[in-house]
Amino acid sequence: MSSPSPTGDPVFAAFCAAGLWPGLGKRAAAELPAAGITSPDEVSADRLLALPRVGKQRAERLFSSFLAAGPTYEVVELLVGAGLNARLAVSSADTLGPDAARRLRDDPWALLSLTGVTLADADRLAITVLSGADRQDSRRGRAIVSLTLRTATRDGHTVLPADLVVAALQAEGVADPAAAVLAAVESGDVLDHEPPFVEPDEDAEEMPEPDPALRMLSLARYGMAEEAVAENVHRLVATSRRIADPASVRSVAKGLDPAQQAAVAQVLGAGVSLLTGGPGTGKSRTVASLVKLLEAKGTEVALAAPTGRAAKRLEELTDHPAVTVHRLLGAQGMTGGFARNEEWPLDADVVVVDEASMLDVELTAALLEACPDGTHLLLVGDPAQLPSIGPGHVLGDLIDSRAVPVTELTTLHRQAAGGAIARLATGVRGGELVHVESPDREVVIVPATGSAEAARRVVQLVTDSIPRALGIDPATVQVVTPVHRGPAGTIELNKALKAALNPGDGTVFGFDVGDRVVATANHLDLEPIGFANGEVGVVTGTGEGSLTVDFSSGPVTVNGSALSDLRHGWAITVHRAQGSEWPGVVVVLPPEAGGMLSRPLVYTALTRAQKHLSIVHASGAALARAVREVDVRPRRTRLATLLAELTE
Repeated sequence: MSSPSPTGDPVFAAFCAAGLWPGLGKRAAAELPAAGITSPDEVSADRLLALPRVGKQRAERLFSSFLAAGPTYEVVELLVGAGLNARLAVSSADTLGPDAARRLRDDPWALLSLTGVTLADADRLAITVLSGADRQDSRRGRAIVSLTLRTATRDGHTVLPADLVVAALQAEGVADPAAAVLAAVESGDVLDHEPPFVEPDEDAEEMPEPDPALRMLSLARYGMAEEAVAENVHRLVATSRRIADPASVRSVAKGLDPAQQAAVAQVLGAGVSLLTGGPGTGKSRTVASLVKLLEAKGTEVALAAPTGRAAKRLEELTDHPAVTVHRLLGAQGMTGGFARNEEWPLDADVVVVDEASMLDVELTAALLEACPDGTHLLLVGDPAQLPSIGPGHVLGDLIDSRAVPVTELTTLHRQAAGGAIARLATGVRGGELVHVESPDREVVIVPATGSAEAARRVVQLVTDSIPRALGIDPATVQVVTPVHRGPAGTIELNKALKAALNPGDGTVFGFDVGDRVVATANHLDLEPIGFANGEVGVVTGTGEGSLTVDFSSGPVTVNGSALSDLRHGWAITVHRAQGSEWPGVVVVLPPEAGGMLSRPLVYTALTRAQKHLSIVHASGAALARAVREVDVRPRRTRLATLLAELTE
């Protein structure tokens, strides 16, 4: 580790200031120099005792956590030496392993696999650690290929045309793009997908050349996940046996229309089937009838949904236990692995997953791999909603491939119970912003000029108008916005709503008891049941270095790194709200959301409401245009093609 400078060691100072010493808060970090600790050699349990509010036990914990952070410290040393921000080392040990520093000295462009790193950062590190660093270094070209594909996954793409990757390489001055692509493929990180074979015409003189424009590249993890989904769908279709006679549907047919009855019958015979439709078309009712029929036959059913709230709703509607998909598969904490897999498969005869539009390709691959031969899988979802946050377009690709039977429900049944919301949503789903009469104020449109006025209207609706006029408790009203920044984004709205609904200084990790919070990552390893990304809960208590949060799935003790994955949750983004519903919802559409608005986003936002929907409309003509034109760029994926090839 570096030798101390007269004012202390700059690497040590950067390491502490970046919050990379586990358990050491900002205040304690600022007090280190006064305790005579300005370099790594001066860190000892005895010296740490000199810090205010630090007893023997905590001093020993801090000392051992400093030693354990050694691999991260070595990365900070490299970063500071290259004039880069020490915070880039946050995920280095997780991503690159305990010998991260050695790997970066061998290949400085491996830095690009960390979050928040640019190519310019990696180039700067290369100049510092390599003698004679060169723009044409094969390691640099290989890293740019992976970076280009990884950037595309943020927009949901699992593959990119090879010529787009070549263009990205040329833009960064790589003289031999073909060699860079080959190096990336040989490293095992990238897969090269040849264009599909074209059958020659009978009278053709020679074999047709495949179109090079159709050659695709993918990151290996997503390319393999799509192949696994296609192969496993094919396997379940091929190994399914009829569970019951279609005539048995009659026993639960009361109140079901012919399409709903057909959907139930479909599951009895098909290995994989889909049930789609908008809100109010009776998807849940159909699932409840299916569950009733299977329970009567003694068939083992597992119900799941991507979010805690959706699982709870599914459980209430079917009167049968339901869990999140992650819990069904036995998610292994933060590692991303699952206990349930090919070796230890699920023991259900029928698996039903609701809100299937939220399934990304990796979670779907894990789910399918855990279904043994003969399992019947029913995916229930609404393809008009936003696609998954993670890469892939699973529900849409399954529909487009025509490889599995799809029942689409189109008849609105919830006319009385969900009249105006369902009519508005159905219009948006079909590309039309319809004017709905709502004398009972189930839907209220609140115009606003600009973000600041929109934000004021939101606070007024949640804290006063909705509870007073409709008797809906503010605790069951959720604000949904497309943006984080600006007066009507999640950050500012949460500040304003906290001040109105639960004022306090945020004395415990930035929160007070009574605060509403939303999870921004999965932490399924926490006691007793953890929480999933997007779950909303309420802080109910505090402990030594922990918070107790009551999520829809139950109370959870949140501690350690999981605390930094909580945000205030009175206002959340549309993406986070997906898969959840609330009695009252306030959707705010500020002017700065204009470019982000799309039909799936607007539709997903509106369909979060069960009893009341207020729309604070400040985005002008952009709203009608977004609904009319769809305006969501299609995701590039291979799944539909792979499924079609397997079922030919």
